[in-house]
Amino acid sequence: MRNGNRRSKRKTSGFVGRPQELGALLADLRTAKGLSLREVEEATGNAVSNAYLSQLENGKIQKPSPNVLHSLAEVYGVRYETLMEKAGYLLPSAAKESGPRRRLAIFAIDDLTAEEEEELLKYLAFLRSRSPR
Repeated sequence: MRNGNRRSKRKTSGFVGRPQELGALLADLRTAKGLSLREVEEATGNAVSNAYLSQLENGKIQKPSPNVLHSLAEVYGVRYETLMEKAGYLLPSAAKESGPRRRLAIFAIDDLTAEEEEELLKYLAFLRSRSPR
């Protein structure tokens, strides 16, 4: 019963933004897209089974293969490099060379054009300038 309660909380939590953990990030991306585990399995052409994805999201599998990450990146509309970094295949320091754009890509659900990404960064800077820290 305890697992059932935890699962129902996950479904209603929405996008909670915990990108430090690969499993939490994958669960958040799936939830934000409004997809079930089975729908993701179908969208990947059965490259990622719903059972395997469930284990990933729950942290039982820490380091999936790059092929799995590539399939999920395509379905979720995020950069492949972002998922590779979260899985530990790429060093965060190497990824940081691309600056604030790389950080923004983590939170983007769909692919953004360079212009859209630039506008979002400008808007974020505007919001930050208005609020005291």
